[in-house]
Amino acid sequence: MIGMVLAAGAGRRLRPYTDTLPKALVPVDGETTILDIALSNLAEVGLTDVVIVVGYRATAVEERKDELEKKYGVSITLVHNDKAEEWNNAYSLWLAREHFAKGVLLVNGDTVHPVSVEKTLLANRGPQILLAVDNVKTLADEEMKVILDGEGNLQRITKLMDPATANGEYIGATLIEPAAAEALADSLQATWERDPDLYYEDGYQELVNRGGKIGVAPIGEVAWVEVDNHDDLAKAREIAKTY
Repeated sequence: MIGMVLAAGAGRRLRPYTDTLPKALVPVDGETTILDIALSNLAEVGLTDVVIVVGYRATAVEERKDELEKKYGVSITLVHNDKAEEWNNAYSLWLAREHFAKGVLLVNGDTVHPVSVEKTLLANRGPQILLAVDNVKTLADEEMKVILDGEGNLQRITKLMDPATANGEYIGATLIEPAAAEALADSLQATWERDPDLYYEDGYQELVNRGGKIGVAPIGEVAWVEVDNHDDLAKAREIAKTY
């Protein structure tokens, strides 16, 4: 199994930091960036082969590749998304599809969370695809919300639902088993070909609509944040100090 980080996004709401950096390289604790935390977490659970999907300001990641490999004891493979400023991340994840067959622990490059999330996913292996879900947090409109079926598997995933109907929030971390590789790649391709502005979570929905099963793993009371704007960044900086 390998680690994977989606780090192609521009993060325009985080300017001026993202005038020159991708969102994943915005610092959250001194010189420690969101990407640093992601790599540290993956290395701590033994996933030292890591694929990073880059796009916006990709050279900033390329320039730090050797340093990051030495610092965290990882081997990094970069996958380039030349549509990162035009298309959404369903296409980004699809571009890394050749690596799915190795088994992947995927994390978003704009999420600050502790290594307990990775440990929770690995401890609950079984479903071909397993999502880390916060079922404690009070939800609002912006979150990527989930509804579960009667067996506790994913039924619906979207931001576009009434928060009161949701069972929790997907936090941007997924365990993908090798057996899911082909079906997931096909679902992602159908998703971005239908609309390149769709999220990879829409690819998960496509997979479910086709009869696929996606499980969830509740993460419990965990301090984490998706960094979309400066308020989120301030929260991330408070959280990162506690790791």
